[in-house]
Amino acid sequence: MTDTTTGDCCAPTRPAGEASRTETARTRAHSGSTVGLVRLDGGEFRMGSERDEAYPQDGEGPVRMVRLDPFWISPTAVSVADFAAFVDATAYRTDAERWGWSFVFGGLLPDDFPPTRGVAAAPWWRQVEGAYWWRPEGPGSDAGERPDHPVTHVSFRDALAYCDWAGLRLPTEAEWEYAARGGLDGKPFPWGEQLEPSGRHRMNVWQGEFPGRNECSDGWYGTCPVDAFEPNGYGLHNTTGNVWEWCADRFDPDFPARDTRLNPKGPERGERRSARGGSYLCHESYCRRYRVSARQGVTPDSSIGNIGFRCVRDVWSSDEEQEAAGWNAGSSSTS
Repeated sequence: MTDTTTGDCCAPTRPAGEASRTETARTRAHSGSTVGLVRLDGGEFRMGSERDEAYPQDGEGPVRMVRLDPFWISPTAVSVADFAAFVDATAYRTDAERWGWSFVFGGLLPDDFPPTRGVAAAPWWRQVEGAYWWRPEGPGSDAGERPDHPVTHVSFRDALAYCDWAGLRLPTEAEWEYAARGGLDGKPFPWGEQLEPSGRHRMNVWQGEFPGRNECSDGWYGTCPVDAFEPNGYGLHNTTGNVWEWCADRFDPDFPARDTRLNPKGPERGERRSARGGSYLCHESYCRRYRVSARQGVTPDSSIGNIGFRCVRDVWSSDEEQEAAGWNAGSSSTS
């Protein structure tokens, strides 16, 4: 067993010294269309958590009142098909392709897969040569067979490149949490208090004994489609479980206690970026981060089989004019 990385068991990070020089794609193909996005009105909400299940080292608390301007957000994470369109248009190469490997959950590899290096602190994470967004479990796998699943093995830089091309951006942590809550105040999940209300699964996480046995009672082993499970009160799917989602903020576990309360954007410095929402690997026995307030920090050059992203866009004055004229009838809005 080799310690190929440092970082949280939820998302291993690449060793120092392997930082990529990848630049974001500057060929913007879209002007930030709001078609398919959900418009959120913003306003005040209580951000963070001080409940018993919160991880103090992650900086979920203290709970603070935050005010946000209106913004548009995608109801789903970026899918394999979405990312494929970007790559086809730009010939972009992800960080994982440049390095030649990425982190894959060992349980997704076939029994006869060649030996791989593992993470000493989290041996279920394997360093797989040839794994990247289109070959999510390495050679022989094919993301084209699941185009409606979230794209994975994308670094923070890769996510920025896609957003730049699409004329969009990554959400701040405050925007992400406001949207993920779906209008509920102080609840751990987008639908309320219970993990499985009335025995129903509402997200894709691990059931059974991690990491050796997944009962798959939610219907999935690995990722599920981006619109699987019913949406939250704002019409957003899978804001918890399935894949972690990159946010724009730098990560500092102490920052929430002193950040601004108006459109907070995170600290100005820091090596890690924030990710939100948990993933299909989260299990209460070791990682109860499948909650709307949970967060973790990941180095921006890391590519992993359980991190993706969704996009947002600011509300412009022209949006209001178009809405008044009925031009955005294809987009959803909250009241």
